[in-house]
Amino acid sequence: MKALILAAGRGTRMNHLTDDMPKPLIKINKRAFLDLILENLSVAGIDDVGIVVGYKKEKIIQHLKDSEPKIKTRFIEQEEQLGTGHAIKMAKEWSGGEDFIVLMGDNLYSPKDIKNICREEGFCCVAGYEHKHPENFGVLVINKGRLERIVEKPSSPPSNMINTGLYRFTPDIFDALDRTKKSERDEYEITDAITMLCQKQMVKVVKIQDYWLNLGCPEDIPKLEKFLTP
Repeated sequence: MKALILAAGRGTRMNHLTDDMPKPLIKINKRAFLDLILENLSVAGIDDVGIVVGYKKEKIIQHLKDSEPKIKTRFIEQEEQLGTGHAIKMAKEWSGGEDFIVLMGDNLYSPKDIKNICREEGFCCVAGYEHKHPENFGVLVINKGRLERIVEKPSSPPSNMINTGLYRFTPDIFDALDRTKKSERDEYEITDAITMLCQKQMVKVVKIQDYWLNLGCPEDIPKLEKFLTP
């Protein structure tokens, strides 16, 4: 199974921490966050990783050259940051017509949860997480295990199951991305492409069983360090 890490953005909510480095290289317990992602992917049995780079891409490339991770990596450049859908579309050649998983460069999932989503053959999948405040996220509307739609930050959430940004895709995602138009944010949203596949009942929801950690802002750093300290 292949994995695609989206790591092209600047990470503006990290304030000055990303002035001179890309967000995935921020240190957590003296280790780059990207290294933690790669380690968990390797433990989960992933042996081929594509990394979509853009902002300060040369620093990510040099970091992995120096660290020599055990897992095979390939860099895919996103010259313009035009959204998650656009970033994934850049990886069509890399995917080689195979199924693959996608995760964000500022999110960490356990090897167990990565394995779980990899097992769902024949379907696209979204990893969901039960959250106390779903109104702050994309909320998943589910019917008999199949995803019907994603509602972004609703004032009255239809459920407490949110989208964590971990996906498994079949090659069908690229046809949906070809038909995806720019959103109000002037970006190509992966959730819009997923919605198209939902109409064909091609998307399952896989519940996070272990953990999902988000490096969203500077205040998350000590929380992550505490959680990950043995």
